[in-house]
Amino acid sequence: MDLRVYYQRLRQLEASITEPHVVVVSLGTPDGGRAGVLTEVPRTLAAKLVVEGGARLASEDETSAFRAEAAEAQRRAEESAAAGRIQVTVVSASPEEAKKQKLKGKTPQE
Repeated sequence: MDLRVYYQRLRQLEASITEPHVVVVSLGTPDGGRAGVLTEVPRTLAAKLVVEGGARLASEDETSAFRAEAAEAQRRAEESAAAGRIQVTVVSASPEEAKKQKLKGKTPQE
């Protein structure tokens, strides 16, 4: 492969991508790469993957579906993390109540 052509194609494709992060769809490769896996990557890496034939740019529909699914997964993760946190409120007896209980012969813990 001619390196000038490679880098020229790389620069052209990178310049044509307007967003800083884009979704790419992997292509099947002879060395075991799985086809159809969507991933969000920086513009420079997306251009490299496309020029080298390891991926293609995702369509608008694929991109919106991927981002909606990622947002839903993040929401579920945050919900799960919030459910794992336990909130405890400790209410102690006022000094007057403690004296009353002491006079009755009870300890504040009873």
